[in-house]
Amino acid sequence: MSRRAVLWVAFALVHVGVAWLGFVMPNNPTGDVYLVYAPWSRRALEGTVIVGISVPWVYPQLALLPMIAAQALAPVIGYPLAWVIVITAADAVAFAVLIGRAHSVGRTTAAWFWLTFIAVLGPVGVYRLDGFTTAVAILGCLWLVGRPWLASILLAVAVWTKVWPVALLAAAVIAVRRRAALLGGAVVVSALTLLTVVAAGGARNAFGFVGDQTSRGLQVEAPVSTPYLWGTLFDSRAFRVSYERDMLTFQVTGPDVDAVIAVMTPLLLIATTAVAALGVAAAIRGARYATLFPPLSLALVLGLVVFNKVGSPQYLCWLVPSLVTGLVIDRRRWTLPAALALGTALLTQVVYPVMYSGILAPALVPVAILTVRNLALIALFAWMVARLVGVVRVPSRAGRVPASVPAAAT
Repeated sequence: MSRRAVLWVAFALVHVGVAWLGFVMPNNPTGDVYLVYAPWSRRALEGTVIVGISVPWVYPQLALLPMIAAQALAPVIGYPLAWVIVITAADAVAFAVLIGRAHSVGRTTAAWFWLTFIAVLGPVGVYRLDGFTTAVAILGCLWLVGRPWLASILLAVAVWTKVWPVALLAAAVIAVRRRAALLGGAVVVSALTLLTVVAAGGARNAFGFVGDQTSRGLQVEAPVSTPYLWGTLFDSRAFRVSYERDMLTFQVTGPDVDAVIAVMTPLLLIATTAVAALGVAAAIRGARYATLFPPLSLALVLGLVVFNKVGSPQYLCWLVPSLVTGLVIDRRRWTLPAALALGTALLTQVVYPVMYSGILAPALVPVAILTVRNLALIALFAWMVARLVGVVRVPSRAGRVPASVPAAAT
């Protein structure tokens, strides 16, 4: 059997296995799909309530598209399985582009990493919208050099599906020389999306997702919530975990929590701006795409995770596009960061869905595991910032574009 055939067999086994785990693992990892995605998309098709248009929504408007796509098969196989097929189809397109003919060692290494990541993160990476945006973002990152217009369009579509790929787009604008093409594609997608929203009568809710995010409390899994979780173990009267019905998430409360909530969004903006400034400094000093984009994009994405008030387990998907790109370009330099990311994904699955009840009613072992996961994410963020500092100091380091990366226009 050829290397390419082995990869596709592994692709099928991983996706079938993770899809099955969603139905048998505890704490209902498929819940978001049939409890919120299905009703949102069904009402949109019926024309009764169109989230993001007639009412404010936590997601950008294009997030409805994969949800509606799953409705095509829902009457036959049920919405959760239909959703898995949509995600698997998106993954298959990105996987096919990634491996090509499976001749490149860097690309096959990246493919195995992605499949392993899907397996160790578990069903939450498939039964959430982030899984769809991850596939689209991988495609965009793979085409940044050779097809910047198309890459920009794909990344902009991902941004208007779930905001986090804006970190990848920002890193690309800094690191890739054909910035006009990258900005142009993003502007076109954004303009078409907003014009459609306004034409549909949703001007008031066009950016409702921004307000929804900034007004949120501290979600239980977020790194900033870790001290509050430990507080519940030692003083359950002052600290507690509670359910937020509006956002459908569990949050922590305790002493000075409102002050922490208030400072987190400005802190996130400061941290990501500082990382972007490092990237700009490296670009000005002559750092090339192959050197700059992977650490810059991963640092920006990790900044969105580490300094976020929300810490949903599916956020770990966000790490994949940057690491896949890094492995394609220079697998030796990116093997250790990829391994650390796999460790954080595995710990995330242990926390959710396996031991999640020990987070909601905090118990020592689950809280300790979540703490280790959060510390690992912080360490990975610091590592990428250190790499960026190194690129600023020595911008020519590892600066060539390998044959595994499309060589048109760096």
